[in-house]
Formats: sequence, structure tokens, C-alpha cells
Amino acid sequence: MKVYSLSSHPNKACYILRFKEMTIMLDCGLCALPLLHFLPLPIIPSNKFSNLPSWIPRDCTEAQLEGELKECCGKIFIDSAPEFQPPLSQLVDFSEVNMILISNYLSMLALPFITEGTGFEGVVYATEPTLQIGKFYLEELVQYIEKTPKLTSASHWKDIVHLPSSPFPEHIKPRSWRQLYNLQSVYASLARVQMVGYDEKLDVFGSLRVTPVSSGYCLGSSNWIISSDHEKIAYVSGSSTLTTHPRPMDQQALKNAMCCYSLV
Repeated sequence: MKVYSLSSHPNKACYILRFKEMTIMLDCGLCALPLLHFLPLPIIPSNKFSNLPSWIPRDCTEAQLEGELKECCGKIFIDSAPEFQPPLSQLVDFSEVNMILISNYLSMLALPFITEGTGFEGVVYATEPTLQIGKFYLEELVQYIEKTPKLTSASHWKDIVHLPSSPFPEHIKPRSWRQLYNLQSVYASLARVQMVGYDEKLDVFGSLRVTPVSSGYCLGSSNWIISSDHEKIAYVSGSSTLTTHPRPMDQQALKNAMCCYSLV
């Protein structure tokens, strides 16, 4: 059994579990931290951002960057359509993923990046509330970006990240950033989702059984039990023992698990 993390953010889970010759993805969160490096998208049209002065590092010329970087209040921002950090794809071929288990609607925002255009042919499992509320989140995110479109798409600034005069921190990896998907990709990815109920046992190719149990975190949120004839694995996502509007957390189902991956 092997586990890989494809996420660059500790609270945006995306794991790959290889078990019993199966490749399972656990959640597919989307990291939005790159947005902090881009100029905001104003809902109300304004010339304030377009009139900001361009910033050119001493190692480059203005022709190389073509006004892609702007200075505002002593900080440097990218004047372009915003980009996001999807799960890293270097560690696994998404076409080899047999299934994706979604824990809650906040952990599925990168789904179109994974299911569309990567050769993915597996199935996605989620509870009905997770699917329906996640659909609203995905649509709203795309519609917000489309309401304030950028006329240009900057890319040359990524060539200066390694320079000593770069205004960006060394740990960022902008080559893996991508612009957001469109509504067509959203609906295509959601069409792959198979709804499943709490405590429903799903047989996977006769070798594994996966079962969602309530995590108590939000409506439809679930932890996942992955079991074979002799092993039991518990994937514990965002969970809560407080009794509010979601169904209470099912702690009994997690007992006697061989191993437990917790993101609480």
C-alpha cells in the first residue's frame, strides 16, 4: 500500500492511494493561493487597476514583460486572468486512477482539472448533498471569473521567477498554475459522479468495498471506509463531533481500521 499527496496546500486535500492493484484518489481540493499574486477582478468597472504603473525588474526589459506586472501600494501584482494550483500531476497518471472519493463539497473544486483532458476513465463517488452543493460552488466560481474577463493572458512573467530581482517568493511554482476551467468542463465532470448514500457498500471490481460514513462536518460530508476481505482502511476527512445540522459523525465505523488517514 502506498499513499501520495498531490496537493500543495495542507487544507486542500488530494491523495492517491494504491491498494490491491487499485489506484484511488481521495478528494481533489483546489488551491487558490495563487490568486494573491494577481490583480483583483473588480465587479464594478474601474480604471484604477488599468492605470497602475508597470513594474520591470532590473534583469529584464519592458519589451520582455509587456506590462504584465503592475505595482500597487508597494506590492507587485500580475495583470492577467487569475490562475489556480490544481493537484500535481507529476506523481501519477490520471488515466490510471480507478475512482475518486469525494468527502465534501469543498473538496471537489479541482474535479474538472482531473477528469477532463487527462485520460481519466474512472468513476467519481459522492453523496447527493455533496454533489448538488458542489455544483453550485463550481458554477459560481466559473461565473465570477467570466463576469470580469481579462483581455490579456500574461505568461512571460513566469520566466523571471528564478531571477534575484523577482518580487515573488522562491517556493511558488507558477509553471503548474492553470487558468480556471469553463462551464462545459464543469458539467462534463459532474456527469461522471455517481451518487451514493451513507453506509452504502460499493463493490469495486470484486476486490474492494468502499463505504461513505457521516463525518459530521457539513451537509453530505463523509469519511470513507475502504476494505477487502482481510484489511480495513479509514480515510478521515474534515470531521466534527458537534451535533448541528449535519448528520452526527459515525465514529463506530472507524474502529478496528488497519490504518487511518486523518485530515481533521
